[in-house]
Amino acid sequence: MVFGRIAAILAVALALLLAASAAYAQHTPRAAPTGSDTQTQELAPPTAAPAGTVNVTPTGDTFAPALNRISILSLFMRADAIVKTVFVLLVLASLWSWAIIINKWMTVGTLKRRAGKFEKTFWSGLSLDELYQQFAQRADHPFAAVFTSALREWRRAFEHGPPRETLLPGIKDRIEKAMNVTILRETEAVERQLGFLATVGATAPFVGLFGTVWGIMNSFSAIAAQHNTTLAVVAPGIAESLFATAMGLLAAIPAVIFYNKFINDIGRYTGRLEAFADEFSAILSRQLDEKAAR
Repeated sequence: MVFGRIAAILAVALALLLAASAAYAQHTPRAAPTGSDTQTQELAPPTAAPAGTVNVTPTGDTFAPALNRISILSLFMRADAIVKTVFVLLVLASLWSWAIIINKWMTVGTLKRRAGKFEKTFWSGLSLDELYQQFAQRADHPFAAVFTSALREWRRAFEHGPPRETLLPGIKDRIEKAMNVTILRETEAVERQLGFLATVGATAPFVGLFGTVWGIMNSFSAIAAQHNTTLAVVAPGIAESLFATAMGLLAAIPAVIFYNKFINDIGRYTGRLEAFADEFSAILSRQLDEKAAR
């Protein structure tokens, strides 16, 4: 739903941009007036071109790249060592963030599919013993792990025959604790590495800002050293500083977006898991009461 809205907003913005470009291309300048009110003025003859040799030596920093030659690679190669370190750190953080994003996307999707299959099998009418034999050896997702942990505690209560009625509250409490511990352990496993996304989202803009400040300081140092304020002198430092800011945002924005998405998805999945645990606990408690009453 969120990605659909973002795609729709981007599509509308792109359509507006194309429409504005088309309108600008079709716009023609208004013709000059041709009526009687038109005023004319005689222009002076142009000044003669210089007859001597003209000095065309460019002013400013001769080793500064032309504006049309500025690229990401040239910005990186000409950057200060501190700014290069900032670039490398932000690129590595962005790559690792995308690796976590892809991994968590696949993991959460797999857990949802397995949860649906498990619930379908659980409510298919099989007995608890048959379900335990089916999932005990391959409890590879949280629902199966919660089920097997609860039923394992249940089976231990009947190792020496039906329990006495006075022992039922303790058995129910142990079953609930076993499921709660399993839920906590499985949830922590699913949420692992999400803290890195939160860290990147919170710190990457500031790391990029540090590179920006350092690049601007280099620009002012070049101005002070050469006593020249032409664009060729200040452009490289400003360009690399702005590029550092862009790299910080490039690393932070996806990390923040997907961190919030995964936290919401995992929260809904955990709520679904806890609801199953409560329902299964009620089923086991009812069967315990029935066996103790016999």
